[in-house]
Amino acid sequence: MNLPTAPRAGTDRRTFLRYAAGIGAVVPLAALSGCGSSSTQDPNVIGIAYQQFGSGTLMEDWIDRTAQAYTQEYQDRSVELVPIVAAENDYFTKNELLMSSPRTSPDLVYEDTFILLSDVGAGYVQPMTEYAEQWEHWQDVAPASREAVTGEDGEIYAIPTHTDTRAIWFNKDVFAEAGLPEDWAPTSWEEILEAARTIKEQLPEVAPFFIFSGKAQGEKASMQGFEMLLYGTGGGVGLYDADAKKWVIGSQGFLDALTFLRTVFEEELTLPVSRHLDPNIGESIYSTVMPAGELGMLLDGSWISQNWVEDAPSPWPEWADTLGLARMPTQNGDGTGWVTLAGGWSWVLPQYCTDPEIAFSFIEALLTTDNSVQRAIEDNHITVRADVAEVEEYRTYSPTAEFFTGLLEGAYYRPALPNYPEVSAAIQDAMEVVMTMAQTPEQAQAAYDQAVTDIVGPENVQEESR
Repeated sequence: MNLPTAPRAGTDRRTFLRYAAGIGAVVPLAALSGCGSSSTQDPNVIGIAYQQFGSGTLMEDWIDRTAQAYTQEYQDRSVELVPIVAAENDYFTKNELLMSSPRTSPDLVYEDTFILLSDVGAGYVQPMTEYAEQWEHWQDVAPASREAVTGEDGEIYAIPTHTDTRAIWFNKDVFAEAGLPEDWAPTSWEEILEAARTIKEQLPEVAPFFIFSGKAQGEKASMQGFEMLLYGTGGGVGLYDADAKKWVIGSQGFLDALTFLRTVFEEELTLPVSRHLDPNIGESIYSTVMPAGELGMLLDGSWISQNWVEDAPSPWPEWADTLGLARMPTQNGDGTGWVTLAGGWSWVLPQYCTDPEIAFSFIEALLTTDNSVQRAIEDNHITVRADVAEVEEYRTYSPTAEFFTGLLEGAYYRPALPNYPEVSAAIQDAMEVVMTMAQTPEQAQAAYDQAVTDIVGPENVQEESR
């Protein structure tokens, strides 16, 4: 799933920036009680929570420039930034804690769509159907993205901001030195492993392949790692059978995905396990490992080149010439021959939002066509909006935009169900015990099957095998 790059790194704290009439100022924490505003819960003070992780400032910049213009138009209103300093899993937990009380709840929250319906089920998020359907760009949003933010009750619970797809990034210089083709296009998992083995043999100082794995990597491990394998096995319906409305257990595809992962770690075709257990490994890969030519292949998302642009913390001007892209192949080249997962982020109104109408007006300001184009270019996003996609500046902003946008048509989406976050955590558990050699893939699958059965109930699972 696409992590938002946010403000400067710091200690684990809540920091508030207030923008009033276009002027930004730091507001001491003691002066605020939450609910996105002051202790009076002033509806004209809009508190906005988002993830602050890493050293970038793109999220802050996006909200900042919108707030500057917004408070010029509405001079009786102000905007407070509520950056939540946390890695991915901790962000979701801290966000839910904030939303759970009227004393601490912001008015707007930036939320990964994978956890949306879970938060809806927990009562943290309120519907925004009446506002969404009157918003001028609602029909511009792709149908699949509209569906992803609609609950089983038919209510709309979020406004999608963007989507993303995933593929294999590979270093063409590393490949050339290892004797591999510059136009590499694998057609099976075995071809990925063979390329990794070649790199290990020819360039022992280079880590051949990286796949996000284990609990420390959170949803990145589930979506960018495991599900990119599982949905390429052709062994059934993936995690959830939408027709039967049951979660799938006991599948050969699940076991095959774990077995592939075991091979990668057992043959030492990746970075050491200790590095994978570091929740900050992604930032290290983008800032140092890849630019230094220390990694051959990376299974990752469409947005990551945002880390190398001129204004990024670790600019890498040569990235477009150095890196190649390959579609992630299905296990044996079956079906379409390739696989990708798509996700995205959204804006939600917490249950204790002081004034939903005012808060939604700031969503509208954040998501104007011009603002959305600029945001997509800055953060290397794939738009979910037809109006944005028609803008020439968007279509040509990156040498990778066409490639990743072209993957959308065949993309799989995670089950948009309240139980998914818990199922995802069980996937991460299975990955971790396999990569650390604590359990065999068969043992890890059995534990996963039991965990899913406990999470959703035995009446909501079905055996699936091929």
